[in-house]
Amino acid sequence: MDYAALFAATPSPYLVLDPDLVIAEVNQAYLDATGRIREELLGKHIFEAFPDNPADPDADGVRNLSASLHRVLALRKPDTMALQKYDIPVMDEPGGFEERWWSPINTPVLTPDGKVQWIIHRVEDVTAFVQARVAGNQPPVQQLTKRDALEAELYARARELQRLNEELRLAHTRERQVALTLQEAMLQVPDLARHSDVAVRYLPATGSLNVCGDWYDMVNLSDSRFAVAVGDVVGHGLEAAAVMGMLRSALSAAIRALESPARALEVLGLYARSVDGALNTTAVKALVDPRSQLIIYSNAGHPPPVLMHPDGTCDLLDKATDPPLGARPQHVPRPQAGQAYEPGATLVLYTDGLIEQRGEDIEKGIARLVEVLRLHRTLGPDRLADTLLAHLGVAGGAHDDIALVIVRL
Repeated sequence: MDYAALFAATPSPYLVLDPDLVIAEVNQAYLDATGRIREELLGKHIFEAFPDNPADPDADGVRNLSASLHRVLALRKPDTMALQKYDIPVMDEPGGFEERWWSPINTPVLTPDGKVQWIIHRVEDVTAFVQARVAGNQPPVQQLTKRDALEAELYARARELQRLNEELRLAHTRERQVALTLQEAMLQVPDLARHSDVAVRYLPATGSLNVCGDWYDMVNLSDSRFAVAVGDVVGHGLEAAAVMGMLRSALSAAIRALESPARALEVLGLYARSVDGALNTTAVKALVDPRSQLIIYSNAGHPPPVLMHPDGTCDLLDKATDPPLGARPQHVPRPQAGQAYEPGATLVLYTDGLIEQRGEDIEKGIARLVEVLRLHRTLGPDRLADTLLAHLGVAGGAHDDIALVIVRL
């Protein structure tokens, strides 16, 4: 372990003194608390670096600290001091001092034969706490008890936690902005603009950074045909989203070149073997041919799409289901099936976050989806998408990521 780095990084202010009370080392927190730089302190006697405030006739910081340090030297045991008023010089104001209150503790570092080799002088700046008590007409500071001193140190710790929490909030805000930008870039579907009868929804799990491993896609092919897809990468957050982006792009390219859902998923499965975090991804790809009114599809371990006919009856597209990407040790051709449809039918592709509930078979979730579709079959794709989210209990926040595509054929 690098103890020098540990000492330098610790958030509490520390000095290291030799037995002559000369400053041998100082950490960054101490420099920040006192407004000094290392060169101003190293090699100086502590009371040369921090004399009493000559303008304060009651100043006793040097006396009290000196007594504590000499007790440590004599007894070779830690010494916890009472709350101390110990003003410090203002470096850019010659002769000026700034009021400061401290909660100090001095601890010896012993040699193997029991002699004091170093003294660790740790302080917490509790000036704001003391000034707040004075402003609130609390008892005079000279009458503060050990309990008050403990409160002061706890207050200092709370201020440090508050600062760290604010830094975390700022970091989270920056990360969320990155995530939103990433989401927008990854889920762009230029070909979607040519389809007024298609609705898509993307709903990350509650508490996530608004980016996840679920995706949807739409690709226009030749002769008025088009392909739609949804997929689900294992995991959540930015890592899953990065894998999602690679797989989504690869599948989009494969379907454009091959124009076969099964072959496109075969290519995606081979590619997934070279991408960390991509194995066991599920995906379904469906190619819609309006001329022949036929849907050709292939499924890699994903919940089956639903085809709702104009009369409200529903078929599950589950005749070409295969394991997820990379689940087989050897490459095997994937199955492909076709399903006829009538104009006015509705094709629904989704990820498992829409239908799954903990402790329940997935078949029950699919049955709920089918029932909601049947009851609201007359709605257009956009209103139907919102209705599904509302009636399946995820409109106010999903427990899992959701991607949803609804196509009115």
